[in-house]
Amino acid sequence: MNELQLTGGARVGMANATFPFATLKVNKDRLELNASIVGNLTFQPTDIISIEPYTMIPILGQGIKINHNVSTYKERVIFWTFKDPNSVVRQIQETGFLSSENQTNQKIDRTIIEKQSKGGFPIKKGFAIGAIVVWNLLFLTDIIPFFLGDKEGFPIGNGVLTAVGLLFLTALFSLISSDFRRLILKEGRGLSDIKKFAIFAMIISGFMLLQLGIMTKFMN
Repeated sequence: MNELQLTGGARVGMANATFPFATLKVNKDRLELNASIVGNLTFQPTDIISIEPYTMIPILGQGIKINHNVSTYKERVIFWTFKDPNSVVRQIQETGFLSSENQTNQKIDRTIIEKQSKGGFPIKKGFAIGAIVVWNLLFLTDIIPFFLGDKEGFPIGNGVLTAVGLLFLTALFSLISSDFRRLILKEGRGLSDIKKFAIFAMIISGFMLLQLGIMTKFMN
């Protein structure tokens, strides 16, 4: 087997991505775990201490645990899969990625080391923090007046609608604009690092906008 590619879920640190928002790719020279905004991790054979079957709940909570020595990544890295974890480990071994010869003679890949130095989270920290702050402030502009009795009727108004609308636009532009991606993503990251999450966020926020717009119109 030259390359293994599986779709599943992942846990990186305390963050979890459910099926099908994670992809595992393994060949002789590298192992890549793309869990969208939860984490995009790339390993060389020398980065790996061991890969072992991991079971929390049979079938629904099983996968492989990747024990590694990359200091910039979260220690806990798990790939969730519906396949037998032991079978997945064997398939990874068949690629040659875990062979002792490969780990001993592996040439250092500077592009992987540079990517690792930036951590697994693909979005710029400043943008992520700013987005969270703006999102919460917009929600509070509707929620606080309602609880203080200054607002009657349906508690959701322009603040929440604006917050959800900004999420929709952020997801849309991250998919269609390379300039926007350069603004929000770390250097060396691209569309593939966030594509699944962006599509999901756009669908959910679009549906929410439609529903909230209808509810606001009829309840206020």
